[in-house]
Amino acid sequence: MKVVFEAFVPDSNSSFRLLLNPRLSDVFYWHFHPELELVYIEAESGMRHVGEHISRFIGSDLVLIGSNIPHLNFDYGIKSDYEKVVLHIKSDFLGAAFETTPELSSIAHLFQKAQHGLAFGADTKQLIGEQMRHLTGLPPFEQFLEILKILQRLANASDITLLHDQPVENQYTKKDQERLKRLYGFIDEHFHHKIEMEEVASLCHLSIPAFCRYFKKMTRLTFTEFLNHYRVNQAQKLLLMDKNVTETCFECGFDSLSYFNRTFKKVTGENPLSFKKRYLSK
Repeated sequence: MKVVFEAFVPDSNSSFRLLLNPRLSDVFYWHFHPELELVYIEAESGMRHVGEHISRFIGSDLVLIGSNIPHLNFDYGIKSDYEKVVLHIKSDFLGAAFETTPELSSIAHLFQKAQHGLAFGADTKQLIGEQMRHLTGLPPFEQFLEILKILQRLANASDITLLHDQPVENQYTKKDQERLKRLYGFIDEHFHHKIEMEEVASLCHLSIPAFCRYFKKMTRLTFTEFLNHYRVNQAQKLLLMDKNVTETCFECGFDSLSYFNRTFKKVTGENPLSFKKRYLSK
């Protein structure tokens, strides 16, 4: 089974990446990344495949996945309606504060335990799921504080299940990680504008055909598909800041409103205005 490295591009003005309802139910996305991942999903049922652990969840699931643990997207194969929130967290986002601040010791211990893969029970799922949904639209500093509260509550939870008896170790080299980090950093800086294929191929020191094959192999998406997913994710955040659909479209690098609407619906399952109304009404 081919595992895909997923590079981390934090949201603008943030140490984290928050993904709202990324629609990957038709994609078998077996991947890993250096960042921890906290995923909350509500669905009739689905598959939980983290490392060597495979099980099914019913109704909802809340899992914290440690650094570089391969895992499958939790919505794979789901045919009914569902909601999913994914939070990516750099293990060193607090720097030396983990070692020098006693108040953060429980979160540091949580990150160590996350190398086993952690699943949480009904009480914690309900509480944290609600908090994660409300992260959207918060200003960066308030979001940072709310994420600290979430991590502290997870650290103190009593309904934790270890998905592996032993910590899962990283088995992958850093060669592709470094190349993709450069590429994703470029996307984060330039997604507002048109990105030519020649630019990204040159950044990776590859011809255009070789780059297209490489990118599809590593991400299981074409470069255009990946760029559209990234732009839609940024558009979601602008819409939740009460930007209108037209200005969101062009700020995120789309060159026509009709293409933006089609792409947004393909990625999220609904059009931009419906998404904005549904989340802001909550």
